[in-house]
Amino acid sequence: MHTDPIADYLTRIRNGIRAGHDEVEIPFSNLKLELSRILKEQGYIKDFSRKPARVGELINVELKYTKDRQPVILGIERVSRPGRRRYVNHENVPRVDGGTGTAIVSTSVGVMTGHEARSKGVGGEVVAYVW
Repeated sequence: MHTDPIADYLTRIRNGIRAGHDEVEIPFSNLKLELSRILKEQGYIKDFSRKPARVGELINVELKYTKDRQPVILGIERVSRPGRRRYVNHENVPRVDGGTGTAIVSTSVGVMTGHEARSKGVGGEVVAYVW
């Protein structure tokens, strides 16, 4: 059986929002920590923190809602999967939802938004879309 920890990360956030939770716990990895950093910088989540668990570590993600309890993240989708990787050069980095969403790209110089990748002139693997 093959597993996809990034898809698990995105699904935990999606399920937490649908259930109306204030926070979700996700098993730690450096890539998931970088995804959380980008989501916070772009204003999709309140905050995230790293904390010890019985085995290993966890990332505690605080979900963000509007005043009338509507989620800030309307959609979150895995793009490049283990069975079908999606790579782009800096000219073809996708715009999500006409530029209102965010593409998360894993490049040779780190994980960044699609906008940052275009401006720095680097391509890489398109990890996820968030809108």
